[in-house]
Amino acid sequence: MQKMQTLADWNEVRKQSEEMPILLFKFSKTCLSSLSAVKELRSLDSDIQVYVVVVQSARIVSNTIAQELGVKHESPQVILMKGGRGVWQATHYKIKRGLVEEAIVTYL
Repeated sequence: MQKMQTLADWNEVRKQSEEMPILLFKFSKTCLSSLSAVKELRSLDSDIQVYVVVVQSARIVSNTIAQELGVKHESPQVILMKGGRGVWQATHYKIKRGLVEEAIVTYL
């Protein structure tokens, strides 16, 4: 998992998603469902690159992602990106290893 902290990081990741699929993971360090989601994503059986946004320290990045991808801001939230856009998302306790892996296979 690689951390995104600036809008420049986000712009680079969005550009990268035009060439290869990526997962965005937005979470809060003070949220129990975020801690559960971290465990689920760490156990993924996939080579897909995961980029992390900690909402407390990168609020502008988190809000920009929501605005540019046309998704409601949630935390925790996983967004599967392909072709520069979000193609699938899950939030809170719906972030489960099996569901994320299924989405990767389905959408990629």
